Amino acid sequence: MQYNIRGENIEVTPALREYVEKKVGKLERYFDTTPVADVNVKMTVLNSQHIIEITIPLPQLLLRGEEVHTDMYAAIDVVIEKLERQIRKHKTKVNRKFRQEGSLKYMFKNELEPLEEEDLTQEDELEVVRTKRFNLKPMDAEEAILQMDMLGHNFFVFSNAVSGGTNVVYKRKDGRYGLIEPEA
Repeated sequence: MQYNIRGENIEVTPALREYVEKKVGKLERYFDTTPVADVNVKMTVLNSQHIIEITIPLPQLLLRGEEVHTDMYAAIDVVIEKLERQIRKHKTKVNRKFRQEGSLKYMFKNELEPLEEEDLTQEDELEVVRTKRFNLKPMDAEEAILQMDMLGHNFFVFSNAVSGGTNVVYKRKDGRYGLIEPEA
């Protein structure tokens, strides 16, 4: 795995880098072969809050974890636990749904312990409680952001006047805005 570790308001010391690489490297034990992936790690310090974000884009699977803590080393430990739980959850779901050769099932080691049934039922009970229909008005991203802010929502679906496709603008945790454009 290739590591891309960067820090905002914090110097990424060799000890910190080594700790992250050691902890993320332990995730390799969950896979049959060492995944070829870029590990993107962003460390941020805001006041006394230490924030770590780890993103590992794998083929057919995206692992992502974020944690806020008063200690960076403790934040790293907690975010690695989250990533391990994501891997176990995906393995359990994949084993349950896909039985054919070449599926995601064969990406993980077989000795990986599955999640307990009650853990899965808590998280897998996805229920749609409201359905909303509306016409998509053609507009640009800036107008969509204004509409979103006027409504007080954190996302807004609209028809892009330039491309004609359906897009989504959303408010990010850092207060800025993002745009989602589906690929054709």
